[in-house]
Amino acid sequence: MSLRARLALSFAAVGAVVAALVGLLSYRAASDRVLAETDRTLKSTTVAVVRDRAGALAVVDAMTRGPALYPGPDLPGPGDEKERQLVVRSVAPDGTTSHLGGPPVELPVSGAVRGLAASGAPGRTDTAESAVGGHTYRGLTTALGGNRGALQVAVRIDQTHYVLGGMAREMAGASLTVTLLAAGAGWLLARRLARRLEQLARTAEQVSTESLAGLDGTGFTREADAAGPGGGIAGAGGRDEVGRLSESFSRMLARLTAAREAQEQLVQDAAHELRTPLTSLLTNATVLRRATELAPDAHARLLDDVEGETRELGLLVDELVQLALAGSRDEPDEPVDLAELAGRGARRVYRRTGRLVHVDSDGSVVQGLRYALERAVGNLLENAAKFDPDGREPIEVRIRAGAVVVSDRGPGIDTADLPRVFDRFHRADTARGLPGSGLGLAIVREVARVHGGTVSAARRAGGGAMVGFSVAAERVRSVRGARRDGTE
Repeated sequence: MSLRARLALSFAAVGAVVAALVGLLSYRAASDRVLAETDRTLKSTTVAVVRDRAGALAVVDAMTRGPALYPGPDLPGPGDEKERQLVVRSVAPDGTTSHLGGPPVELPVSGAVRGLAASGAPGRTDTAESAVGGHTYRGLTTALGGNRGALQVAVRIDQTHYVLGGMAREMAGASLTVTLLAAGAGWLLARRLARRLEQLARTAEQVSTESLAGLDGTGFTREADAAGPGGGIAGAGGRDEVGRLSESFSRMLARLTAAREAQEQLVQDAAHELRTPLTSLLTNATVLRRATELAPDAHARLLDDVEGETRELGLLVDELVQLALAGSRDEPDEPVDLAELAGRGARRVYRRTGRLVHVDSDGSVVQGLRYALERAVGNLLENAAKFDPDGREPIEVRIRAGAVVVSDRGPGIDTADLPRVFDRFHRADTARGLPGSGLGLAIVREVARVHGGTVSAARRAGGGAMVGFSVAAERVRSVRGARRDGTE
């Protein structure tokens, strides 16, 4: 059974139960009030007969000869001319009855009535309904005590039953109408509710088949929003459970699609970049087959070329792995002191190149991935050392509010290259002869993205470049105060 059908049946069941309970309680309340009014009439008549039998019976006879007390439609029954109201009779201790007033109706004498007439305490009563001649009478029997028997007053209540029966039929009709309306409302609401869920199911099925064509993460949101406010759910506005589920699914789909596209782009870029060293190695291997024909110096240059291409290929593979793992490395999210990372990176650069690094930090502590952040800072320092080999001035690292900027006095960055310095495998003209794969700054950008931050690159006044990254403001845990270190 579909979700729509189950919701419609559930609404119908709830509507039926509520309507039935309301109808039953309303019918019981109306019936009790009508019968209570009838019982008050019987009691008042009984009291009047006890106090003044002659006068009360005269009133009863006048009512019998007059029009009906409760006029209503003609009801079936032999000899019915009009609704006669009150029957008054006495019941002797031995159970025999005597007609005192009203129409001569022979009401049955039950065991309870006999008991009241024979030995009932004065004032004790018994109320009962009985059918006589196709009509229903409601009688009140009151014990007189002192071996005087009992007084019985009855009234025909066909009209009361007719009214209550009509009320019951109307309530049953109203309950059926409410049930049908609830079922209809449930079906409409289920349609609107299931629309987005069905879309989620279809998208999940498409994703499960690894077919992400046409799913850009935002297309799903636009399709859902096109259904109306709340994505087709009245009043949801993306704030209810289904709305939040849809938004979360849309964000997940966007990230999945972006990851898939990034993966495909990485594979394409890697294939392109790997093709050059592999082609060179293949060419050199072909030449090596004729190594005996080469001059000693040509043979040495060939071996040096093979070693260089192999090192470049190894470096490229390492950086490809680092780039692929930049956002997915299994490490905890923890507080990280950026100055500490910069200090370790500075010492490492000094050991490798002999370059001096100055760290100017405000003591920023951020919540992030320690290894990824250390890799990003290290790449910035190695990039600065590579482009500024002369070392006229120390490399400067400035850390402010979770942002790291590394400055050097190298040749700087051409204006045309500024938008592309963080692209994968991008090599500026000034870097063609330098070692590297063009992935170092791409890794920095990926680390910044994982931490909700951005990257920046600019020309430095007086020559050189300023390259850095930042993390999201909510990841900055504390800023302890400015500190400047010189690392050799």
